[in-house]
Amino acid sequence: MHLVVKQFHGLHRTCFSRYSYLIDRCWWIRSFNFFKIVHAQLVKVGFNHHTFLGNRSIELYCHYGILDDALKVFDDIARKNCVSWNICLKGLFQFGHLDSARLVFDEMPVKDVVSWNSMISGYLSYGDTGNALGFFSKMQNAGVRPSQYTFSILMSSVSCACHGKQVHGSIIRSGMNSSNVVIGNSIISMYGRLGLLDYAFAVFLTMEEVDVISWNSLIWGCYRSGYGELALDQFCFMRTTRHSPDQFTISTVISVCCDMRDLRKGVQILNFSIKLGFFSNSIISSAAIDLFSKCNRLEAAERLFKELDQRDSALYDSMISSYARHGFGEAAMQLFALMMRENLRPTEFTFSSVLSSLSDFLPADQGVHLHSLVVKVGMESEAIVASSLVQMYSKVGLIKDAMKIFANLVEKDLVSWNTIIMGLTFNGCVLKALDIFEELISKGPQPDRITLAGVLLACNYGNFVDEGMKIFSSMEKDYGIIPGEEHYSCIVDLLSRAGKLKEAMDVIEAMPCEPSFTIWGSVLRGSLVHGELELGEKVAEKMTELEPNSSLPYSVLARAYEMRGRWENVIRVRKAMKDKSPNSPIGCSWIGIRNHVYIFKADQLVHHGGRDIYLALRLLFWQMKVENYI
Repeated sequence: MHLVVKQFHGLHRTCFSRYSYLIDRCWWIRSFNFFKIVHAQLVKVGFNHHTFLGNRSIELYCHYGILDDALKVFDDIARKNCVSWNICLKGLFQFGHLDSARLVFDEMPVKDVVSWNSMISGYLSYGDTGNALGFFSKMQNAGVRPSQYTFSILMSSVSCACHGKQVHGSIIRSGMNSSNVVIGNSIISMYGRLGLLDYAFAVFLTMEEVDVISWNSLIWGCYRSGYGELALDQFCFMRTTRHSPDQFTISTVISVCCDMRDLRKGVQILNFSIKLGFFSNSIISSAAIDLFSKCNRLEAAERLFKELDQRDSALYDSMISSYARHGFGEAAMQLFALMMRENLRPTEFTFSSVLSSLSDFLPADQGVHLHSLVVKVGMESEAIVASSLVQMYSKVGLIKDAMKIFANLVEKDLVSWNTIIMGLTFNGCVLKALDIFEELISKGPQPDRITLAGVLLACNYGNFVDEGMKIFSSMEKDYGIIPGEEHYSCIVDLLSRAGKLKEAMDVIEAMPCEPSFTIWGSVLRGSLVHGELELGEKVAEKMTELEPNSSLPYSVLARAYEMRGRWENVIRVRKAMKDKSPNSPIGCSWIGIRNHVYIFKADQLVHHGGRDIYLALRLLFWQMKVENYI
C-alpha cells in the first residue's frame, strides 16, 4: 500500500484524480490506516482544501467513526459546496449531535432537497416526529419541492392517522399521486400500519397500475389491522390476477393463519409454497414452525426443524420461541446452546424468547448469566431485549435490577413502559407504578389497553379506590380505549375488596357483555369478607352455572358457613363440591436452587427434603416461643 502512495506521490503530485482513485481504494480494502496515509499526503500537497477530495475524506472519517477529524476536514475545505454541508449534516446526525446539526443547517448558504431530507430523516431516526414534520413544513414554505425520497421517509415513520393524512395531502398537492406505483405502495403500507384500511383500499383501487408489492402491502395492512379473513380474501383475489405471490406474500398469509389458529388453511398455503419452490426459504420455514407451534402441533414443528438441512438464526428463533410458548424452558435453553455452538449470532428475538422461558421456571442466576451475554454482544439497548430483561427480573423479584435496565433505556417504547408498570405492580411497588404511569403520560407514547390494565391492577393492589375509578371512568374520553373484560375485572375486584359492593354490582350491570367467572369470583370474595352472605350465595349460584366443575364457589361458601357455625350448610356445600368437581386442580409452587427446580404440591404430605424442612420449622417455632412471639 505504501508503494502505491509513493508512486502517486512521485508521478502525479498535481493530479487530484489519482488521489480520488486512492480514496476509492480505501473503500475497497476497508483500511483506515491506509486512508490516514492518503489523507496525510493530501495535506502535504495542499489538496486537503479541494472540495471534491475534502468531501470524500469527510465521508470516510464518518464511516470509521472519527467525527472530530471529519469536522476538521470540513473546516479545511476552501469552497464548500452543498454536498460538503450535506455530508457534514449526515455525520452529525450519525453521532447524535442533533443541536449541532441544526446550527450547521442554519449556517448553510444554499439548501437543496438533500439538505432538507437530511434534517427530516435525521430527526426521524431519533424518533422526533415533531421536528421532522416541522422541517417538512418549512421545506415547502421555502419553495423546495419534496422528492420521492422525502415522502418515502415520512410515510415510513409517521405514527398517527392525522400526520399520515397530512403527508398524503402533500403528495397530492405536489403532483406525485398514487398513479406512481412506488408512491402508491408506500401510501398503502402507511395506511395499513396506521390501521386505516378504508384509505388503503381507496388508494389501491385508484392506482392505474399495481404490482406484487401493492398486493403485499394491502395483505400486510389487513393482517396488521387484525383482519385475518380479509387478508386471506385479498390473497385469493391476487391469485386470480397476473401477479404471482412471492416469498413475502406467502410468509404473511402463513402468519395470518398462525394468528387465526387455522391449521387447515395454513397447511394448504404451505403446500402451495412447496409448489412454487419457496419452502426452502428460511422465512417461510420459520413461519411454518410458528404455525405448527401456535396450533398445538409442537411435535410437527420439531420434526420440520430437524428435517431442514440449513438452519439460520430465524429458524432457531422460531423453534426456541415455540419451546418457550409451550413451557419447555429447558429445551429452549438447550437449543440456544446448540445455536451458539454453531456460531450463529443470536438476534434480539432469540434473547427475548430465551429470557421469557427463563423467567417462568428457572432460578434467577440463569437469567443473570444470560444478561451478561446480552451485554457482551451489545444488545442491552435493544427495546425488545430490554423489555424481556425487565420482565425476567420482575418475575423473580429483583425489581431494582428491572428498574435499572428501564432507566438506562435511551428510547423507551410502549412495551417497555407496560412491562415495568406490570413488574412494579406484581412486586407490590404500586405507588412507583403509578408514578411511572404519570411519567408515561407526560413524555411517553399514548397508553394502550395493556397499560391501563396494569395501572388499574396497581390501584387494586394498593386499594386506591378513587384513583382507580378516576382512571377507569376516563379511559374512553382521555385515551380512546373502550374498557375490556380485563379492565372491568380490575375495577370490580377493587370495589369488592373495599366493601363497595353496590358500586361493584352497578359496574357489572353497565358491562356491554356478560360478566366472566373471574369477575363474579371477585364479588363473591368481597361479599363474604364484608358480611354480605345473601349476596354471596346468589353470586355463587351464578358462578356454578358458568363453570359447574369449578370448586371455587363451593370452597369459599363452605369457609363462610364454617366461620358462622352453620355446620349443616358446610356439609351440604362440601358434598356438592365433591359431586360436581371431583378432579379439581391441585395448587403448587416451586423454587429453583442450584440449577434444580423443586415443586411443592398442596396435597403432597412429604416434600423434597421434607424431614429437614420440618426440623427447621420446629426450630423456628421453639425460637419464637423462647422470645415470647407465640
